[in-house]
Amino acid sequence: MYTATIRKIGQIGVPVQNVERALHFYQHQLGLQLLFHTETMAFLECNDVRILLTLPEKEKFSLHSSVIYFQSDDIEQTYEALKEKGVSFIDEPHVVAKMDHSETWMTFFEDTDGNVHALMSETTI
Repeated sequence: MYTATIRKIGQIGVPVQNVERALHFYQHQLGLQLLFHTETMAFLECNDVRILLTLPEKEKFSLHSSVIYFQSDDIEQTYEALKEKGVSFIDEPHVVAKMDHSETWMTFFEDTDGNVHALMSETTI
């Protein structure tokens, strides 16, 4: 008998109200690579994961998006670089978890539609 397994994330959808405005934010402020776009949707890539910016097909899809956690090797430098590009951060980089040999750092920001996303970094201590 076949058992279905999930192997990886293929795409993350983010509801937006204005595709052009959102595309500018994700492409030019966050630096994601544009794959293609139409009037109602845009596809970008972040290290083999597609991000779909789309006008909601149904009202229930427009409520909230999932939080996308963007990994960074140096959260402080990335935070400063994105702030200079006008990204609106909710907080500053801070430790959210300490383990025996590592720490997880995060900082949260909003896109142009109020969707909350995060930068994250894991460091060895």
